[in-house]
Amino acid sequence: MEPVLRLAVQKSGRLAERSLEFIKECGIAYSRNKAKLKTTAYNFPLELLFLRDDDIPKYVASGVADIGIIGENVLAEKEQSVELVERMGFSKCRLSVAVPQNGEYPGIQSLEGKKIATSYPNLLKNFLAKQGVTADIHEISGSVEIAPSIGLADAVCDLVSTGSTLLSNGLKEVEVIFRSEAVMIAQQNLAPEKQAILDDLLFRIKAVLRAEDYKYVLMNVPNDSIDQVVGLIPGMKSPTITPLADSGWSSLHSVIKEDDFWEVIDNLRKAGAQGILVVPIEKMIL
Repeated sequence: MEPVLRLAVQKSGRLAERSLEFIKECGIAYSRNKAKLKTTAYNFPLELLFLRDDDIPKYVASGVADIGIIGENVLAEKEQSVELVERMGFSKCRLSVAVPQNGEYPGIQSLEGKKIATSYPNLLKNFLAKQGVTADIHEISGSVEIAPSIGLADAVCDLVSTGSTLLSNGLKEVEVIFRSEAVMIAQQNLAPEKQAILDDLLFRIKAVLRAEDYKYVLMNVPNDSIDQVVGLIPGMKSPTITPLADSGWSSLHSVIKEDDFWEVIDNLRKAGAQGILVVPIEKMIL
């Protein structure tokens, strides 16, 4: 039989949805019956396993799955012997300590001897140890934010995206202890035939990730301003320049990094560029 790479993903939740969407963006087709815990891709040697997020690191470490997509917070908490092979760029969040809004927080030392509820006891313990603080850590799963209001804890340590859940439960964020995003992990010492499949998959993933960082731009530029405009938009190598039907004008095509986009566009306008079109990039292969 031909080798197949086994990918473990969360069976439900926002990270699961984005992970599966990303796999499709890599040109990999499959169908999923939610009653089943695995499916096989039609056009790529990949089998998807749908598991609990907390279980994915140990299943990858033990060889049940070859690779997995999880939150970096889970990887750090579980401390399994796996390799981080790619940062996926989505599901970004932070693990933070929060206390009641109506209480004072003079600093990290005020947590000495306090009860803190969390689903991430190892990360919290390590953070507090570095700060020289000893606290009573209560490990609970789910609904961590309610702990102070029912008298279970003085503070919580939980994942935060927007902070709205904390606010709705009367809490305020006071310490960020870990920043996380989705990552791909792999079993150590993959067999050569499976490593080859993983390399092909990573090639596709990097093409999708790279495209998310850039925009494709087309603009009309006076010929006497081309050198100035080219200096403002460094592309992969150099822009494409095509003469227009109107004498003295050319069409210029290039890419702009998302982080620099608005500043570059403003400079292009000032340099004489007109009719600027911005197009999203689906894949970008160097």
